Amino acid sequence: MIRIGTRKSALALWQANYVKDQLEKKGQSCILVTIESSGDQNLLKPLYAMGIQGIFTKALDHALLNNDIDIAVHSLKDVPTLLAKGIKISAYLKRGAANDIMVYQKKFINWEKNNLIGTGSLRRKAQWLRKYPYHITENLRGNLQKRLDKLSKSKWGGAIFAQAGLERINLLKNKFEVLDWMIPAPGQGTICVASLEKNKVLGETVKPLNCIDTQLCSEIERTFLNKLEGGCTAPIGAHAFIKEEEINFHGGLFSLDGAKAIFYKTKVNINKAEGLGRKAASQILRKGGYELMLEIKKLMK
Repeated sequence: MIRIGTRKSALALWQANYVKDQLEKKGQSCILVTIESSGDQNLLKPLYAMGIQGIFTKALDHALLNNDIDIAVHSLKDVPTLLAKGIKISAYLKRGAANDIMVYQKKFINWEKNNLIGTGSLRRKAQWLRKYPYHITENLRGNLQKRLDKLSKSKWGGAIFAQAGLERINLLKNKFEVLDWMIPAPGQGTICVASLEKNKVLGETVKPLNCIDTQLCSEIERTFLNKLEGGCTAPIGAHAFIKEEEINFHGGLFSLDGAKAIFYKTKVNINKAEGLGRKAASQILRKGGYELMLEIKKLMK
């Protein structure tokens, strides 16, 4: 019996059940174990103000290390780039939609009349303010249903979400717009499975769920993030995808208000992907990213 650890939100349960179904199709017997994270308990503070790495994954890490569960299912974008000692990502499931979307308030008229938007993400806030510098962002936290409820009762023009999450639990009902100009979070749209490094048999059991292309792109994005952030929550976007045997990569580092931005965009043959994440981060650091990261860290103290 494989004990699958998950958070209690509707999206987390959907993702855990999806993994459970995939494993059961391969003849495994599974059960879900729900665990509450500190990120779910405190919905008032913006995530960046809570000063915790892996705020949505730490409780599941503890459960894994304490042998209360066998695997943990996460949204990859919530998983720190430095994993807890003894834990590894055993499978990257095939990626869903990676992009962000603007979900409009039902009373939305236009951005001149509705210049307030909701988001709890520094990355989304910075990129939105870069495009719309006279807009005002307000903190939006909670599970997807709570965020949509808050949007419906607000005076905002809209709120920014990841498309994949709303699609998975059938909540994409309001009018929305795909923000194809906004660089998503590293790993956005990808479900991953974590397990203990020492549990080799379980690692092999989960391995068939792994999508090689998703793993390659995810690891490029996460390496880029790791080399840039140095443990600091910062407005960083990264997206890698494969098209016609080439890896397309677009990364960006933004000041908190979006006024400054440093981008790196490239396309390489899939056989030359090794080191791409590190190279991209190095290019951004060389183009002023190091100074911008220092500035961000000072402002967030």
